[in-house]
Amino acid sequence: MITIDWFEKWAGYASDKVAVTQFETGQSLTYGQLNNLGGHVCRHFKDEYQLTKGDRVGILAENCLQYIILLAAAQKSGIILVPLNYRLTPREIDFLVGDCEPVLLIVEDKFVDKLTGSPATAKVPYQLSLSDFAAFTDELDLTQTPDYTPIELSGDDTVLILYTSGTTAFPKGSIYTHRMMFWNSINTQLRLDVTSADRSVNMAPPFHTGNWNVLLTPFLHHGAFTVIMKNFDAEALLEAIDRYELTIVWAVPTMLKMVADADGFEQADLSRVRYIVVGGEAMPIALIQRWHDRGVPIRQGYGLTEVGPNVTSLNHQDAIQKAGSIGKPNFYYQWKLVDEQGNTQPANEPGELLLKGPNVMPGYWRNPEATAEAIVDGWFHTGDIMRCDEDGFLFVIDRIKNMYISGAENVYPAEVEYLLRTHPSLEAVAIIGVPDEKWGESGMAFVVAKPEKSLSSEDITGFCQGKLARYKIPKYVMNLQELPKNDAGKIDRKKLKELSREFFKSNQH
Repeated sequence: MITIDWFEKWAGYASDKVAVTQFETGQSLTYGQLNNLGGHVCRHFKDEYQLTKGDRVGILAENCLQYIILLAAAQKSGIILVPLNYRLTPREIDFLVGDCEPVLLIVEDKFVDKLTGSPATAKVPYQLSLSDFAAFTDELDLTQTPDYTPIELSGDDTVLILYTSGTTAFPKGSIYTHRMMFWNSINTQLRLDVTSADRSVNMAPPFHTGNWNVLLTPFLHHGAFTVIMKNFDAEALLEAIDRYELTIVWAVPTMLKMVADADGFEQADLSRVRYIVVGGEAMPIALIQRWHDRGVPIRQGYGLTEVGPNVTSLNHQDAIQKAGSIGKPNFYYQWKLVDEQGNTQPANEPGELLLKGPNVMPGYWRNPEATAEAIVDGWFHTGDIMRCDEDGFLFVIDRIKNMYISGAENVYPAEVEYLLRTHPSLEAVAIIGVPDEKWGESGMAFVVAKPEKSLSSEDITGFCQGKLARYKIPKYVMNLQELPKNDAGKIDRKKLKELSREFFKSNQH
C-alpha cells in the first residue's frame, strides 16, 4: 500500500514550510496551504463541474503554481490531469483534446486563440480561464477547513496523461499512475540523495514529463522546495540559483551551454549547488568541464515518458572517465539488452533496452495497438539501442527508428555524430539517412560551425576517413545556423527530413 496524498502528509509534518514559489511573482505556497487548496478545489470542481474520479482536466498554460494546486486536487479526488502542449498548432491541439476528452479545460488567456474553431473543444462540457481559476484560489480562506473528504485511491489509478512528442503520425498519451509517481520518486531519492532540505528549480514545459517527474514530484514527495519558472532563461536561472539558494538543478545540455555563455556565469555564486542533473542528450566533455571548473558536478541520466522517467544515473565522479555513458539503471528496474531475436546481449554488444518494474506505464491512453507493440510480456521496449560495458555502464548508441541501412549495413547516426563532435570547428551535428540509388540509403550530416569557422563537405568526409567504415561516412553535408529542436528540446529529425528534401530538390540538375 502506497500513500497517495502527499500534501495531506506534509501538512501534518511541516504545514508552514514553503513548498513552491513562483519566480516571476514571488508568490509562495506552503504544504499546509497546498493541502487546503487541494480540498477546496475538489469541492469546487465537484459542485460546479460534477467532476469525479477518472474525469480528465486539460490544461493549456505555461508553468505556474496552479499546476501544483491541481496535482494536490488530483491526489485527493482521482481526477486526471492532461497538460496540453501550447507550442502545437490549433489542429494538433484539437487532436489532443479530442483524444483525451476532458470534462474541464483550463486555458491561459494567451492561448485562447489556439482553441478557436476547434471541433473537439466545442464538445468539452466546461471551460475555465486560468486567470479566473487563479483568482478563485487566491480568494479562498485557507484557514477554513475544506468541506471535502478525499476518496480512496490506489496506485493503479491514473494521475496524468502525458502526450509524447513522438515519431508516429499522432501523439500517444502515456498513462501515468500514482504508483509510477511514487516509485519514480523513490528511485530518484535513492540515487540523487534527495532530502527535505533540498531546493530546486522547475523550468521545463509542463506538458513534458521532465517538468513533473525529474525533480518536481520527487521533491514534493520528500517535502523539499521548488521554485517555478514560467520558461527557461539563462540569466534568470543564475539569479534563481543565488536568490533561492538552490542545491540541485535539472536541465538539458542546450540550457547549460546558454547559462555557461551568459555574462554572469563566471561571477555567479554556485557554491550551494551540490550537482546538476542532465538529461535529454549526452553532454559534451568540454561543457562538463566548464561546470566542473566552477565547482558544480554534473550527473547525467536517461529516461522516457513511459517508464519513470528517472531510469538511469551516472555518478558525477564518473562524468569524465565514463563520458557518453548514461550510467547504471536505478534501483527498482529490471532491465536487459536484446538483439532482434530477443536474445540477451553480452558486454559491449549492441541491443535494445527493455525495462520492467513498478515504474512502467500500464499503456497508452485508448491505444491498445500501440500498447501491445510497446509492452510485451511485461517488458517495455524503449526503442533505444545501447551497449553495456564490462563495468556495467550503459551507453546509448541510437534510436532504432534513427538507424538507416546503407549497402545492407546498419548505420546508427549517433555513432557518427559522436565522432564529428570532436571536430575542432564543429559546434553541433545531426545525421539522418536519405535515399541513395546505389546503396539504398546514405548519410546526410547537418552541421553548425563554431563562430568565425566554416565547414565544407570535404572537411566532414575528410575528418571521418580512417576513423569510420566507408558506409558510415556521410555522403551529403548541409550547413545550418542552428539545429531544429522539438518541444522536448531534442533534435527534430522530422524537420531534418524536410530540409533534406528541399536540399535535393534545389540541387536537381
